[in-house]
Amino acid sequence: MDIEVKPSGQACGASITGVDLTNELSSGQIAQIREAWLEHKVLSFPEQAMSDDDLERFTLYFGCFGDDPYIAPIVGRKHIIAVQRRAKETTKLFAENWHTDWSFQKNPPAGTCLFGITIPPIGGDTLFVNQEKAWHDMPAKMRTKYRDLIAIHSAKRAYAPKGTYGKQEHAVDRSMDILVSNDAELTQTHPLILAHPETAKEAIYSCRGYIIGFQGKSDGEASLLLSDLLKWQVRKEFVYTHKWRPKMLVMWDNRSVLHKATGGYEGFDRLLHRTTISSL
Repeated sequence: MDIEVKPSGQACGASITGVDLTNELSSGQIAQIREAWLEHKVLSFPEQAMSDDDLERFTLYFGCFGDDPYIAPIVGRKHIIAVQRRAKETTKLFAENWHTDWSFQKNPPAGTCLFGITIPPIGGDTLFVNQEKAWHDMPAKMRTKYRDLIAIHSAKRAYAPKGTYGKQEHAVDRSMDILVSNDAELTQTHPLILAHPETAKEAIYSCRGYIIGFQGKSDGEASLLLSDLLKWQVRKEFVYTHKWRPKMLVMWDNRSVLHKATGGYEGFDRLLHRTTISSL
């Protein structure tokens, strides 16, 4: 039986039914999911009673495991991290700024899989923005400013000792096991505009945050370029708002969307398990 794909009606995103992810998938089912993933960029699979074994098996249908350098894996697993927050936690919300996962790596993950285990009854939406559409719809004059830029990426603003999740954060009772390191100071370059390796469609890759500058631009010039760009990247016509339910798997294409977490669930626990899909 073919899977059913229901588009979100927003800038990207689709819901997938007609498949049980607790069972092994056929090559035909995997091909259908990949096709939908590349077209819609964000897929949700509701009502999937997945174990960690199921999550790992599903991830490997689409590539090797990616490397998560700054978050410790859960006990007994090498490739699953817990995205969690306790009901009374007061630390800074994890991943509340726009980003694409680990863009500071030489080979950033092609995709991310996130499975909802404990989902609050309110809040906690994940927002996505379609960067293929953002680039396609960008005015020609603005495109000229950005097309040939080489972006400098770094994790230092988040995971260096003086970053957002640095030593001061570890003094409080954060539920996530974040690994702070001086390695976060390292940099990696990528073209700002990338052609998707599977579809050949161009998109804006990453944004201010992990991007800390541009080759050949002063800090002031880069800051202005990044600020103006982000305003365009996250316009409402490019946004998909994803609402979570328990036992829901979401996978997204890091090569064509940005995402961010939102709060609004104070007083409730939240737990999701995450893997990444290598680009190699």
